[in-house]
Amino acid sequence: MEKPIMETQARTLAKSITWQISGLVVMMVVTWMITGSLADGGAVAVSGALIGFFSYMAHERLWARVSWGMKR
Repeated sequence: MEKPIMETQARTLAKSITWQISGLVVMMVVTWMITGSLADGGAVAVSGALIGFFSYMAHERLWARVSWGMKR
């Protein structure tokens, strides 16, 4: 059985960054709409983005080791 095609760490990093930027904007707007405070919206969004960024990278790297569901 051939080895599956794997993503590079650079690709995973790029995907993580773009995903977190979109999440940052959405979270900031939602929190701002709820609290009425742009500062609170920014603080919640940045905290969530940092936690989410590292969680997503770890999740992607773990899944990169799983060959299930991958086709050549």
